[in-house]
Amino acid sequence: MAKKHWPKNLGKLHQDKTGLYKHREWRGVKDTAYDYYRWLITWKDMIKMVMKAPVSTVEGLWNYRWMASYLSAPAFIDRHTEGLRGTHLRIAHLHFDLLIKHTTDIINLSFTADEHFHPGNKKSKKIVCMDELVSTELAAGFPNLTFVPIQTIPIFLASMVDQQITPPYLDITESYGVPADVCPLPSAEAGVAINDDYPMFGTCFISCNMPCDGSIMNSSYLDRRFNLPTYVLNVPLRYNGEDVQEYALEEVKGCIKFIEEQTGEKFDWDSYFSAMKRYNTELEYELQKWDINKTDYPQMTGATFWLYRLYYFHLSGGLDDRFLKCDKKVNKLMMKGYEKKEQISKEMRHRAIVWSCPANYYTSLANWLENCWGVNVVMDMETMISYIMYDTEDQDKSLSVYAKTLQRTTMRKHTKGGYQNVVDELWRIVDEFNADMVIMYDQISCKGMDGLNGIFDDQARERNVSFIWVQQDLMDPRTISRRDMREQINKYMTTVLQEEPVDPTLVDFDDTMAW
Repeated sequence: MAKKHWPKNLGKLHQDKTGLYKHREWRGVKDTAYDYYRWLITWKDMIKMVMKAPVSTVEGLWNYRWMASYLSAPAFIDRHTEGLRGTHLRIAHLHFDLLIKHTTDIINLSFTADEHFHPGNKKSKKIVCMDELVSTELAAGFPNLTFVPIQTIPIFLASMVDQQITPPYLDITESYGVPADVCPLPSAEAGVAINDDYPMFGTCFISCNMPCDGSIMNSSYLDRRFNLPTYVLNVPLRYNGEDVQEYALEEVKGCIKFIEEQTGEKFDWDSYFSAMKRYNTELEYELQKWDINKTDYPQMTGATFWLYRLYYFHLSGGLDDRFLKCDKKVNKLMMKGYEKKEQISKEMRHRAIVWSCPANYYTSLANWLENCWGVNVVMDMETMISYIMYDTEDQDKSLSVYAKTLQRTTMRKHTKGGYQNVVDELWRIVDEFNADMVIMYDQISCKGMDGLNGIFDDQARERNVSFIWVQQDLMDPRTISRRDMREQINKYMTTVLQEEPVDPTLVDFDDTMAW
């Protein structure tokens, strides 16, 4: 990569406050052409979604506040590919391309099956609604049904694409009488229910007790909103011991029986095992990414790593062959870049681990870290969720793996289960990935990590690891803005480490009105 093509003065690329591009980023002829080509592909996929069901899509746009946020998806991708070159740029775009394609499929299904617009339609009766933290592997056993995580599209993913979409729903919940100091994730999801902004479909609902008390209480809002037969899939809290696994397996079997009773469909073991073989292959590719990132030449840094992992873990479940095809392409590019010892950023000063739950309204913080300070995030907590291979022959053994997978899902694996999962696991990852820095998110509305601040600080000093606390409010940028988050890091880098930025134009800028 010619040095003249590395990014510089990226802070001058955006308009003040709105963050809109003044012009496309210049990456050299080849990379600029590729980036623009992928930008056009994104718009093509979005237009294709509209053309499949134009009337339903327009009805969704006019009836649901959150739908307009997805019009900013190209800008969302731009934020996560800023400064990228060569192999790193191509890997990121391949991942985002599939995320867009799969998301538009879910949106299309949601609107065409929505009984607000199409009362009594057949598609609705073939949908099983589920909580967004319930992994979709069970759906492989019901090939004639579609499983839809009801919160993902209206609020969880929308809040990543557009930081402005969550505050109205938080205000709605608070005006309903819920205190303002609860976790903004379940609060925002409850706001969508109160405002009747969930598409209406489904024959039954799979709820769960994850990841925390706030989410459990939010289930009551969702239950009243959908008014469907509901099964609560309870997951053990202290999950490291084998003594709870028999109970966990029975919960899964009960869930399967419930779906069979409500839908009239029988669990298809052949279909299920076939999908789990695909899931295992996808997981093998995932673990190869981790192994490469442990070396001196990581090929996947920034935020794309965990965003793609989070998405396919919850929404693919081995069902969609497109994810496996994407993984094959990415793996080929990754190994080629590694063999060439390709440098993935302008300057890699620090290898960082990101721990605790990231802010939905600032998923691209890792890209800013890389471009501004030369801090490359080689691993994060949300990537290292369950990585247990499925048994593809024995029924009970396979369902036991599914039960263990649920116990190690997003926002839960490293925040529940005891000291070993929360603290000891971090230092194991720091050692394995040869990291010299930890970015620790301090979610101010979450009480789960209270009392551990001093322990983390003391152990970081013992290991001579730079430890940066970054306060955030998960889904409410009004409390702690993106700019506030960056300033906490700026102060540490300049006062504690006494370093100069790689790109001074990125140190301070106002993006309060940006998507």
